[in-house]
Amino acid sequence: MEGSFLRFYLRENQRHRGKLLWEWLLEQANRMGFRGGSAFRAMAGFGHHHHLHEDHFFELAGTLTVEVEFIVTDAEARRLLDLLREEKIRAFYAHIPAHCGVTLPDSDDVNEPEAAPGQKST
Repeated sequence: MEGSFLRFYLRENQRHRGKLLWEWLLEQANRMGFRGGSAFRAMAGFGHHHHLHEDHFFELAGTLTVEVEFIVTDAEARRLLDLLREEKIRAFYAHIPAHCGVTLPDSDDVNEPEAAPGQKST
């Protein structure tokens, strides 16, 4: 399947409509019928202000990044990005083309036949 890898980088304590933004984003994607999504908390990192944040002290609670990611169709990615614009949410994201599939797929899995290494599947 051809689609998109869509990842958002959010502040751990960032909120929207009274909810943590990473939680709100997962809920919205679920309501839109996405097949899945995940949130991961960073151990350390820095952003555009070049200030290093590490998960060592209680005082830093809420200053680290949460990555929220989805493997989606291009149409799903556009719908979610449009929703964030409509809700006036400022968030950094990466939107990358992705080829994905399932090994040993079930009958309800969307999957392309696997090609031999170096060959493109049809």
